[in-house]
Amino acid sequence: MSTPPFLTLPRCARAVRLDTTRGTFAALEALPDGPLRATALLVPGFTGSKEDFIALLEPLSAAGVRVVAVDQRGQHETGGPADEAAYQLPELGLDVLALTEAVAAESGPPHLLGHSFGGYVVREAVLAAGEPAPWRSLTLLSTGPAAIEPNEAARTKLLLDALTVLDLEAIWQVMKEMEEGSGDQVEPPAPEVAAFLHRRWVSNVPQSLAAMGRRLIAEPDRVPELAAAALPKLVLSGDRDYAWPVPWQSAMAERLGARRVVIEGSGHSPNAERPAETARALLDFWATFR
Repeated sequence: MSTPPFLTLPRCARAVRLDTTRGTFAALEALPDGPLRATALLVPGFTGSKEDFIALLEPLSAAGVRVVAVDQRGQHETGGPADEAAYQLPELGLDVLALTEAVAAESGPPHLLGHSFGGYVVREAVLAAGEPAPWRSLTLLSTGPAAIEPNEAARTKLLLDALTVLDLEAIWQVMKEMEEGSGDQVEPPAPEVAAFLHRRWVSNVPQSLAAMGRRLIAEPDRVPELAAAALPKLVLSGDRDYAWPVPWQSAMAERLGARRVVIEGSGHSPNAERPAETARALLDFWATFR
């Protein structure tokens, strides 16, 4: 899961609830001090939340971008039903269309970004929207053309099995024990961030995690469909992504006819690990369409 580097909102940002035709969604919104140059709608991935983008809020808003980062249905502070049918990709794609409509009503068509599993979701939204698309551009951040890498798929299958017999608190404790016993030298997050990660995990709707996990291990390749969408595209990733290997993402970018940027020194979440470089890559791309 993505680990935010901090939790204190910058001065430009606030927590909001976005009302849409498909319900109310928790979000973080950052507004520029000066003229509005663009709007961005950011969609998190599996086990993630709007806070995964917290370190992007200030640099993007400082460049004149209104930023709206959301919790998808069933994630963290956005509720959802205890029914896997509610979290199938077509449903989540329709949520993004409704969020787009709500955001655009205030500040015009946004740039759309999906991180990890969120890349599947924004792709679904683009394919459902048809032409003309209600976005200015599409960014796929640390996502791939189809199912995740086999070792990651095996770990996800373990989680899916656990969800059938354990509650989220029990799974969290197992994950922590496995992490501590792995021998990996990973610097632990600050205590307040660690507490947030726990709180976020147990706030998820289990059926949401199950539905998303099943798609991650079985998603078909839909790159040809997305390539046909007349929307400028960026494929952005770290240079050490483990969920979808970097060569997979580079090949996907070529097939999409997309701009390709690799952020050095980052893994699966350059938005949290290298936010300044990630923000610059996004701003450079978005500046093309002002």
